[in-house]
Amino acid sequence: MKIVIAGAGEVGSHLAKLLSDEEQDIMLIDTDAERLALLDANYNLMTYAGNPTSFSAQRDAGVQGCDLFIAVTPYESNNIVACSIAKNLGAATTVARIDTYEFMDPANEAHVKHMGVDRVIYPEYLAAQEIITALRRTWVRNWFELHDGQIILAGVRLDEGAPLTGMKLREFASTNHHFHVSAIKRNHETIIPRGDHQMAAGDILYFTTTRDHIDDLLVLTAKNEYKIRSVLIMGGSKIAIRLVNSAHDEFRFKIVESDLDLCRKLPEKCPNCEIIHGDARDIDLLSDIGISDMDAFVALTSSSETNILTCLTAKELGVKKSIADVENIQFISLAENLGIGTVINKKLLASSTIFQLLLDADSSTSKCLALADAEVAELEARAGSKITKGAVKDLSLPRELTLAALIRDGEGMLITGNTVIQPGDHVLVFCLSGALHKVEKLFN
Repeated sequence: MKIVIAGAGEVGSHLAKLLSDEEQDIMLIDTDAERLALLDANYNLMTYAGNPTSFSAQRDAGVQGCDLFIAVTPYESNNIVACSIAKNLGAATTVARIDTYEFMDPANEAHVKHMGVDRVIYPEYLAAQEIITALRRTWVRNWFELHDGQIILAGVRLDEGAPLTGMKLREFASTNHHFHVSAIKRNHETIIPRGDHQMAAGDILYFTTTRDHIDDLLVLTAKNEYKIRSVLIMGGSKIAIRLVNSAHDEFRFKIVESDLDLCRKLPEKCPNCEIIHGDARDIDLLSDIGISDMDAFVALTSSSETNILTCLTAKELGVKKSIADVENIQFISLAENLGIGTVINKKLLASSTIFQLLLDADSSTSKCLALADAEVAELEARAGSKITKGAVKDLSLPRELTLAALIRDGEGMLITGNTVIQPGDHVLVFCLSGALHKVEKLFN
């Protein structure tokens, strides 16, 4: 697939790196020649120094023959214009990163399409939705549902004393058939486990199961689910604004913001929220606010380090659930190992949306969850594909992936070695980064 990415900023560069690992034909356009040269030298992609909103630059970059055009410059208006030009030049599908909810409003969908934009990516909205899920599912690190919850993927941190701690997967599989351990996140590495792998305290285990057995999973991991009502947010960012406006009926929010000018604007943008001027790194201020009475703390400043450290402080002060926006991908494993709670990253969320487009042209039947070094994808098995040629144990599948569960005739079920996948099955696949192209070949 030929993919053109307009914008070599944080999101564009990250996407280009990931997609180049998947053996896609990538062209990256940006006005910063030095940044492009660095990416060109280190990754399997092509670059073009030029303005993404220029007809001539897009023609020279070969946009007219591309399957997918993704505009992720820092400026919403430039992304819309770039997609409009690309669509007129013949790009098959266009995607624009946006900064305001208006472009997502169903009432405006026809107008957005008329401008030449097929899909929009609103990273702040995606982040807000992830935070809402984390506030509802307090005991997990990641939560992923297929087909209205028929299949659940839950990432859970294993603590000392949990029944599974110290057990080998082979032993677990022989006593319980309601769960599939699809992956293990240990320190800074994601592992696709085999039977001799041992589960250890501190591991984040990715369980695949059906919704009927969620309560059993709570027991196995020695977790308790509790209700979140009051939430303290540090930082009046776009994510915070979208979060409050999306979930003010479900949670009581307070926002602490150190910028006085922003504090004065926030009441208009978040009318159902208490706004406090101050620095949430100040423990005395947190005590005055009553942080010990809060159910959750969400750190959404522009600094990953600040967000991680303040979440640790909140945990020490008795807050049960903490969530941090960690935009520096190198810090994600550190944050997870420190046990701060849920980590949100807009670049990975945007990547999930793009991978969804790559996996299936009909986005309603394909989902993807991107982690720091792995992907989880839902794929439909096509008639005649290799994945349908026999029992799973006989297919000689690559070690970088595992088949966890499937949906057949609307019903979810776990996959074992004896499972024979049928055409039309929707299969949950867990694979390490760079293995997505191998997965696609198996299903097409």
